[in-house]
Amino acid sequence: MKEEREGRAASVKRRHIKKSQIQEFLCVVPAVTLVILTIYYPLADLVRISFTDWNLLNKNWNYVGLKNWEWFVHNAAGNYFFQDMWVTLKYTMMSLMVSLGLGMLLALLMNRISGGFSVMRALIFLPKYMAMSTGGVLFVWIFNKEFGILNIIIEKLGGSPVGWLTTAGTALISVVILTGWHGLGYNMMIYLSAMMGIPSTYYEAASLDGAGRFQRFRYITLPLLSPTTLFLLVTHFIGSMKIYNAVDVLTGGGPYRSTEVIVYLIYRLAFTDYRVDRAAVVSIIFFLFLLIVTLLTMRWSENKVHYEA
Repeated sequence: MKEEREGRAASVKRRHIKKSQIQEFLCVVPAVTLVILTIYYPLADLVRISFTDWNLLNKNWNYVGLKNWEWFVHNAAGNYFFQDMWVTLKYTMMSLMVSLGLGMLLALLMNRISGGFSVMRALIFLPKYMAMSTGGVLFVWIFNKEFGILNIIIEKLGGSPVGWLTTAGTALISVVILTGWHGLGYNMMIYLSAMMGIPSTYYEAASLDGAGRFQRFRYITLPLLSPTTLFLLVTHFIGSMKIYNAVDVLTGGGPYRSTEVIVYLIYRLAFTDYRVDRAAVVSIIFFLFLLIVTLLTMRWSENKVHYEA
């Protein structure tokens, strides 16, 4: 009799667990469906498009096999890809140094001030609320060679006006200044939040041992900020590699393709040359590059990141 009751109880428990699992699965289905429809289906369709001759000027299209991939390998567009990839990497490296480096320095400063000075945090973060295109229009006037306030200041100091957006050597730097101004406050706030989470006992113990300010930063703050740095590094790297709005508003890829990044190349192939099939090929290669770099970064960081704070 006892065994029979235990068997019935176990059966009821199994049914309850199974019902709970079904309910949990049904709760996840809408989110999974949305991810499939908005991410994985467009990605799979992009691969399909790369095997067609889809031209926006024609209504009909056909499957052409590897023709577009051969075009990428043998055509001069392949050279454009590597040239634009180099421009994108240069921009990304400069943007990482500006946004992460200055973001950490500002966070260190803001972590030491309080009271009325805390309003400075809001002022530095404020550009993040502005659309990149709006900020781009503002900086077009700032960088204007004849009427821009930046050149007016340079002239007041005895210098000569600089063609910030019309010179190949300064156009990319101008884009970095715009995007750095736009995202600096966000990086500062993320770093500041992480710094506030570091126990003060670490610094007190280090001070008792005679550690100076730089030593405390080198051996306490910097290691315990490594998870935050990794997060910002990965997200900012991917975001910088996909830069488009700032380039489109400020320079349009010029002068002489010196600011034409990969995403702008994809846009030009699809909506200027009307070759969506070729744009799909470049998009897939670019996606695979970002995926590989991200995976390598995460793998490298396994033994470099401290999750103690």
